Amino acid sequence: MPERTKNASVSGEMGVGVKNDEQSWWASPSNVASHFGTSGVAVATATGITHPLDVLKVRLQMQLVGQIGPLTGMGQTFVQVVKKEGPRALYLGLTPALTRSVVYGGLRLGLYEPSKNLCELAFESTNIFMKIASGVVSGAFATLLTNPMEVVKVRLQMNRNVHIGAIGELQKIAAKEGVTALWKGVGPAMARAGALTASQMATYDEFKRVLLKWTPLEEGFYLHLASSTIAGLMSTLITAPMDMVKTRLMLQRESKRDGAYKNGFHCAYKVLITEGPRGLYKGGFTIFARLGPQTTITFVLCEKLRELAGLKAI
Repeated sequence: MPERTKNASVSGEMGVGVKNDEQSWWASPSNVASHFGTSGVAVATATGITHPLDVLKVRLQMQLVGQIGPLTGMGQTFVQVVKKEGPRALYLGLTPALTRSVVYGGLRLGLYEPSKNLCELAFESTNIFMKIASGVVSGAFATLLTNPMEVVKVRLQMNRNVHIGAIGELQKIAAKEGVTALWKGVGPAMARAGALTASQMATYDEFKRVLLKWTPLEEGFYLHLASSTIAGLMSTLITAPMDMVKTRLMLQRESKRDGAYKNGFHCAYKVLITEGPRGLYKGGFTIFARLGPQTTITFVLCEKLRELAGLKAI
């Protein structure tokens, strides 16, 4: 190889070429569709697999509202739901959950990379703080747009005698409580999604870099599995209290039942006063049992889909 060509190749690998490759996702409409589509499909698949755990999580989070007492565990709740309502109850709210996952997941994961690239252009850095900021922005924005679907989902998950579908529940909420009720809990939901995306993406991104540098692992399934497992644990610890507050607000009716919470901070305060610190982590094990595998499935599948679509790894 001529020296000039070799130097250009090295320069491309270490400098400008990397930046161009990082930004190639928006080079064409098909690349944009692949970029967001792979994220949406990965999140929707993971959501479908772990949905029964999401139903159990919501039921656990609504235990003993405003009271202190012995909490039912995940196993006992599972038995109660199946015995009293049948196995189908574990899939309540699946339609809005999958619909939301495609849009929310596509935006939440899809916007992370361009946000990180913008941070690199603006601050000439992609350190951990830039990754966290990118995750917060993409997660919060995705939730702002998809909050109505989340409200419908948790309402259906708590409705033991549901006879209407997602559209019927959406119309019912809008008619009885007003359109603004579809954005109940949007503040805590945005905070939770921002924290979730930041903790998942930044942890996954950073641990991939560390593992590539300090272990024999190479880009592939085992690297993705290890990094996503760590990301799932970290995101659970950070977001469990926010998830509980979000659920309480979304299930609160205009009749001021279930706690009469004014906002997210008031909800967290009342839970601490009336239910104790453990109240903020109700359903915490179920959250990890769901979020851990969901994170792993999402990242492993997303990386594979990106490879098949000709996109670079996250």
